[in-house]
Amino acid sequence: MIVSVCYLLLFLFVGLLLARRAVPDADSAVLLPLGCGLGVSLLAVLPALFALPFGFTLPAAGLAGAAAAVLGGVLLRCGTRLHGTAKDPDCGASWACLLPVAAVTLFLLHTHVMHTVNGTLHTGQSCYGDMPMHLGFIRYIAQSGEFPPRYPLLGGAHRFGYPFLCETVSSVFLLLGTDLRTAYLLPMLPAFFSVYGMFWQLARRVTGSAAKASLAFYLFFMGSGFGFVYFLGSAADFAGIFTGFYTTPTNFVEKNIVWVNPIADLLIPQRATLFGWCVLLPALYLLWRFCYEGERRLWLWLALLVLPLPLLHTHSALALVLLCLVSGLYTLTQGARKETLLPWLWLAAVCGAAWLFQMLPTVLAQSLDGQQMLRLHFNWINGRNDGTLKDSYLWFYIKNIGLVYLLLIPAFVHAKPKQRWLYGGGLAILTLAELVVFQPNNYDNNKLLYVWHMLGCVLAAQLLADLFAKVRALPWRALGLAACCFAAMFGSVLTLGREALSDYQQWSADDIALAAYIDENAESDALFLTSDSHLTPVFALAGRQILCGSGSYVYYHGMDYADEYNAMRTLYETPDTVTLQIWGVQYAVFDSSVYSRFADANEEWYAQRHPLWYENGGCRVYKIL
Repeated sequence: MIVSVCYLLLFLFVGLLLARRAVPDADSAVLLPLGCGLGVSLLAVLPALFALPFGFTLPAAGLAGAAAAVLGGVLLRCGTRLHGTAKDPDCGASWACLLPVAAVTLFLLHTHVMHTVNGTLHTGQSCYGDMPMHLGFIRYIAQSGEFPPRYPLLGGAHRFGYPFLCETVSSVFLLLGTDLRTAYLLPMLPAFFSVYGMFWQLARRVTGSAAKASLAFYLFFMGSGFGFVYFLGSAADFAGIFTGFYTTPTNFVEKNIVWVNPIADLLIPQRATLFGWCVLLPALYLLWRFCYEGERRLWLWLALLVLPLPLLHTHSALALVLLCLVSGLYTLTQGARKETLLPWLWLAAVCGAAWLFQMLPTVLAQSLDGQQMLRLHFNWINGRNDGTLKDSYLWFYIKNIGLVYLLLIPAFVHAKPKQRWLYGGGLAILTLAELVVFQPNNYDNNKLLYVWHMLGCVLAAQLLADLFAKVRALPWRALGLAACCFAAMFGSVLTLGREALSDYQQWSADDIALAAYIDENAESDALFLTSDSHLTPVFALAGRQILCGSGSYVYYHGMDYADEYNAMRTLYETPDTVTLQIWGVQYAVFDSSVYSRFADANEEWYAQRHPLWYENGGCRVYKIL
């Protein structure tokens, strides 16, 4: 634990030195979140680089730490210091804005990530589905040592097209000896701080106002549409928010409410989104200063910051490309001079080379090989299978996004020219996300749409603040602004309340014991036959390869898993030695999830031919000889 914390602090310290070097005029309110973003980016890059020749092993982690220490020493020797002379008068306002949301986030992380209750592991509503996958990836990368990793949910026979650097930033702490929960949480803390802090700083820089930045911050992170109206019909309907499973004002599919709260349903359960935004938001801050404020030297710092972005969160990388394209067009409209164009060319060359090196054997290859990974589709997820719309185009977004969506056009008209250009990058993202789908699940285009939305929140906050500033009577000004905030945020308040109350058991004591036994006694490359439950502890807690993972994972990762699924069914219902040998299965697991899926599972066949390797109250594992 102490070694892992010191390791993380080393990378964050170097990140802070880099941030000071990049923006020497920065106050601590900018320096700290920007430094966290740079530190996490470095944590993704250095262990991965050393893992290429040495595998994802303890020596690679040690060399990465040594490289970070050398870089920090060079920066200190060059005169870089964390303290500065700049004093930001808005520093207190930023902390006052961020701390309440940070407190809620910490509480949800505590209760949602492997929360121990009477010897079992519990979670909340939003992490019940995705977290087992992330835990399994993290554990698999650390215990296998293979890098780049193979895809463990289909027997390791496929390339890993998922952006796996969002997992390696935790896997490295397992190598250093920490437990899985601590490894999972450690890098998330600076990542959240970077996301929250840099959004506020971006909004303040764009609008020039701490008040507008604070309003934009809450319109985005606590914003919601008008879905709460569906729960006002009766006391029972309202109570259902806090007792149902995904019946909240921001996630109520029955009424076509799908614009989720970014804290509860994007950042906490989806590590790729969290770590992607941890880099993207500092990048947008630097992009604004680089392009719209003329600080051309920042191209290098921007390029260094976003080096790992495609394998942290591919959607964020694509969003940044579109924002840079529009910003580059703005630069051309100001006059094509050598001193303004060369930084753009250098930025494109550095990022293009680094990103292609990462993406060609992973994300891009999977996009070509995978199922339904790239196709044309209009209107996001507002359509039915027969091609008709569930709601009219405008009404769908009005009821989902709410007040911010209604204000977008007047806010755009009200905005200053540079602000319109920045938002133009968001409009490019919106256009692409509404016309092209980049993965089997149409819904996942929201990872692009939310980048457009965050820029819209900045413009909407500016419009609201300027409008109410014209109201002379302070009580009416406060009342009007309070009414707008209620309409724009009430749904998310209810959603976060529901998330705070939610509590589900994910793994029993028997599951934990099984995972511990596997971790100590099974080979690192062992292949297990399990059910395709997304909670199977063999993968989620022990990180071992399984023959066929949950369709809710492998299908939405674009994998064709028909052969693995059929083999799994055959090996449970009509097993034979030849099929076992063909697939290379080394252990066969029989537990309640197996019998719930395969009622005719033939455990007796295995018991007669293979030794019982492990048994507890609810599970038996046979070792295939």
